[in-house]
Amino acid sequence: MSPLTDLYQLTMAYGHWRARRHRAPAAAELFFRRGPFGGSLALGAGLAEALRCLRAFRFSNADVAYLRSVLPSTTEDAFFEYLSTLDASEVTVSAAPEGSVVFPRVPFLQVKGPLLVVQLLETMLLCLVNYASLVATNAARFRLLAGPDVKLIEMGLRRAQGPDGALSASKYSYIGGFDSTSNVLAGKLYDIPVRGTIAHSFIMSFTSLEEVQPREVLPQAGGEPVDLVALAVSWLQRVCELLQTPPERANQGELAAFVSYAITFPSNFQGLLDTYCVRRSGLPNFCAVALALQQLGYRAIGVRLDSGDLAKQSKEIRRVLRACGAHFQVPWFETIPIAVSNDISEQSLEEFSREGSEIDMIGIGTNLVTCPLQPSLGCVYKLVEVNGSPCLKLTEDEEKMTIPGTKMIYRLSDAAGHPFMDLMALEEEPSPRAGQELVVRVLGQLGETSKVVPSAVEPLHRTYFRDGQVCEPLPSLTEVRTHAQVSLGLLNPAHRRLHDPQPYLVAVTEKLHQLLTTLQQASQ
Repeated sequence: MSPLTDLYQLTMAYGHWRARRHRAPAAAELFFRRGPFGGSLALGAGLAEALRCLRAFRFSNADVAYLRSVLPSTTEDAFFEYLSTLDASEVTVSAAPEGSVVFPRVPFLQVKGPLLVVQLLETMLLCLVNYASLVATNAARFRLLAGPDVKLIEMGLRRAQGPDGALSASKYSYIGGFDSTSNVLAGKLYDIPVRGTIAHSFIMSFTSLEEVQPREVLPQAGGEPVDLVALAVSWLQRVCELLQTPPERANQGELAAFVSYAITFPSNFQGLLDTYCVRRSGLPNFCAVALALQQLGYRAIGVRLDSGDLAKQSKEIRRVLRACGAHFQVPWFETIPIAVSNDISEQSLEEFSREGSEIDMIGIGTNLVTCPLQPSLGCVYKLVEVNGSPCLKLTEDEEKMTIPGTKMIYRLSDAAGHPFMDLMALEEEPSPRAGQELVVRVLGQLGETSKVVPSAVEPLHRTYFRDGQVCEPLPSLTEVRTHAQVSLGLLNPAHRRLHDPQPYLVAVTEKLHQLLTTLQQASQ
């Protein structure tokens, strides 16, 4: 696989090679500085794809030939020969498990290896992790707003930033808590459940019942075919009488579309109600066809709305479904799922919650896959050690200052099982223990010490890549999705809330703080 990198990574690589520093042992960390979307956290994603690319990392002959054409003509031939031998066999990667909750300034990935290779991996790793984590986090926010019971469908293929962006959005939205996707290729590639029925164009293509061919459907229990068109028309009269609406106001083309679709998919009939008028046409036509199918032993799977006041309409629809279920003695009718779409945003879900609704399923596209509230997570990749010497990026802005040295990351939890602090320690320090009083320095408050006593201590990272191979079994996408929901569920609600969350504490040990202070003083 040709390396995915920026030109300046290669010019720096040549600089390291010329200085004979290219094989110096180095370590780098990938992290973000601020919680996305105004929250306190992100879901770490993209790890499996990053590991796949690491395993395939090498420069082909064609790659080297191209690089000869873009690097300065003074670049030595021996450098290109060296590039042709490169791979990731001396690289070690540790990371938080994919789908884990990660916090600002806490490394999601740690990379060790020869300096030149560690530097060359920067762009690729950032590219694979940045958007994956951003869209997974965006999806998790929608899931938190919707609650655990509402079904969420990712349907952003036509609005995504190209096919690669669309596939990534489907994959990482699923990790973030969505239940399914409309993207058939994503379903095939990643084994994500796919969903979809009809759009307005299908309904608009019909104008009369005479266009319905074939007209008959077999009863579920077997027997002679039944003319579903005639049966639906008879049910429409009864439904309109119950609803006290004139049957002639129901659009015949819409009824024809519903019947035609029901004949084609009698066990998967869903009605899109708002092509014309929901109350006078869409809903009566749907109920007529659904009750006709019920008479033949089938159950409709739902209705969908794509315009208007979705919360208000969902309550009106539920009232009609209950009325039909009670009047025609079809108990399941009142529980028919109601799905909505139409440029759904976080604000939409907040309004549904505030106003109350009968919505069971939500399709979300643009505001999920394009992440308009924050177009990038802003992950960075920084050297923390070269040749055994800790590195420090010194800046007056403490947020942009790096934390030097190779580290272990520990997640500390309280007696209720809620994580309350991520603690960074130097690699050689003894591991903290549950019940042990720890003296720490919280980032943002480094001038003072704090004492904490965790009820549980868990190393955040595992080693996933060593000697050119993935060395830890990788979970399935479904398992990653489950891990993400468990990780979110463990958080204190004050840390998990979407607006004005309580800041999650990230701290360093006293020994790591002493190293930081020493390097700061030496740089002045």
